[in-house]
Amino acid sequence: MRLLKFIAAAAIAFGLARPVAAQTIDEILTKGQINIGVLIDVPPYGTVNANQEPDGYDADVAKLMGKYLGVKVNLIPLTGPNRIPYLVTGKVDLLIATFGITPERAKQVMFSIPYSAIENSVFARTDSGIKSTADLKGKKVGVPRGSVQDVLLTNALGTSAKIQRFDDDASTYQALASGQVDAIAETGFTGRELYAKSPDLKIGEAFILLRQPNGITMRKDQYNLLRWVNTFVYYTKNNGELAAIWTKWFKTDFPTLPTF
Repeated sequence: MRLLKFIAAAAIAFGLARPVAAQTIDEILTKGQINIGVLIDVPPYGTVNANQEPDGYDADVAKLMGKYLGVKVNLIPLTGPNRIPYLVTGKVDLLIATFGITPERAKQVMFSIPYSAIENSVFARTDSGIKSTADLKGKKVGVPRGSVQDVLLTNALGTSAKIQRFDDDASTYQALASGQVDAIAETGFTGRELYAKSPDLKIGEAFILLRQPNGITMRKDQYNLLRWVNTFVYYTKNNGELAAIWTKWFKTDFPTLPTF
């Protein structure tokens, strides 16, 4: 009996109890609000404003979604590693969180058609001689834990490099600035902006790993919600609203995005 109680308690503690039920558009409309997970440490995709509230491209897309749904939007700040746990346990209804679309992640969640894109780049000291993935062999390389960059370099390098994983982007960027690692793999736009502010560090973009499309992310049984979200992305891409938000934050034209 004690063992059974322990197993039940452990199941609840680790989110292994009854799966969260699939949500429909009608349920969200009836509730009158939607909880959307966003990152706040990957500017300009996700950041905070002067009031320490979530802001950035993803937050604006979430607010636009709320406008089309006609419901209140609650923005839930997340970190990269806890995006999927928050989603699958129902703490958020969906993610608009710079989440790269990969086959591995699609085993756990469902992605909308792409609504944004991100460059995954390697940064190093300008005198390091690092110009390609092969140059990282034997080096200490920092990545955000569980990120696309983590997956890419783990698959490409295996044990030929010492990959150090950090819990957030800020820690990853700082690890290179402090000399804790020889290189990092991070968001291209953010890294270029950040290191340009400290030219004395002599850190720059060594090469681009991958240009990655991002999808709005749902639990893998939320087919009804997925259909509406895909329609929302398609419609706002074509009427220019997504492009206007992109230009506001990136000062560039909206990228060409694949569809599936």
